Amino acid sequence: MALKYQRILLKISGEALGGEKGTGFDEPTMDAICGGVKKAHELGVQIGIVVGGGNFWRGRSADSAMDRTKADQIGMLATVMNAIYLADAFRQQGTKAVIQTPVVFGTMTELFSKDSALAHLENGEVLIFAAGLGHPFFSTDTITALRGAELDVDGLFFAKNIDGVYDDDPAKNPNAKKFDVITSEDIVKKNLKVIDTSAAALCFERKIPVVIFGLNEENSIMRAVKGEKIGTLVTVS
Repeated sequence: MALKYQRILLKISGEALGGEKGTGFDEPTMDAICGGVKKAHELGVQIGIVVGGGNFWRGRSADSAMDRTKADQIGMLATVMNAIYLADAFRQQGTKAVIQTPVVFGTMTELFSKDSALAHLENGEVLIFAAGLGHPFFSTDTITALRGAELDVDGLFFAKNIDGVYDDDPAKNPNAKKFDVITSEDIVKKNLKVIDTSAAALCFERKIPVVIFGLNEENSIMRAVKGEKIGTLVTVS
C-alpha cells in the first residue's frame, strides 16, 4: 500500500507518557508509543516528534500567581526531560533518535536548524523537538505547526486521549458529535479546543493537513500514516 504521508510531525502530550496516572513515566505506555512510532518509521516514513511536558508541569496550575514567563520556562525544561527519556526508549527498541532544541543543553541536545533537521530525517533517524522556541507564550501545538511548516511535512499528527474532534466535550456531553472531516478554518471559527487557534491558523495558511486521533487505538500511528480512516482529518481547503 502506498504511503499517503512521507514526512510527518507527530505531537505527543506529556500526559500521554504517564499512562493512566498522567504523571511521570509509565514504561508500558512508553514502550507502546515508541513501538507504534517504530512501525510507522519502518514503513519508510520520516518522523519528527514534538513532546509536551504536562506529566511534570502544567503552567501556572500549581500557583496561579506565578509569573507566566517563569512558568513557561519550567514547562520547556519539562519537555527536555521527556525528550531525553523518549530518545532512550527508542534506543532500547533499536531506533536512533536525535533531540533538537532552540538552545543547546550541554551534550544532551543539539541546536535546531532546518538543514540539520532534514539531514537527520533523510538519514532515517527519528527527530525529537523539545524546549519550544525558547520563549514563553507559545504552546507545543503552535511549535508543532511551526516546525511542520519549516520542514515541509506532508501532515501533522496530533495523538490525543480522545479519538478525534468533537463539537463539544464528549466527557461532559454524551451527545457530542464527532467530525470525520473538518477544515482548520472551522476549528478557528467554532473555537474548538482540540488544538490551539494559532496552530490551526498556521496550518490553514500553510495548507498543512492535520490528523487528530486517539493514541490508544490499536496501531493508530501506522494506520494514520497509511491514510486509513482514523480520528478526524483537518483539511486545508
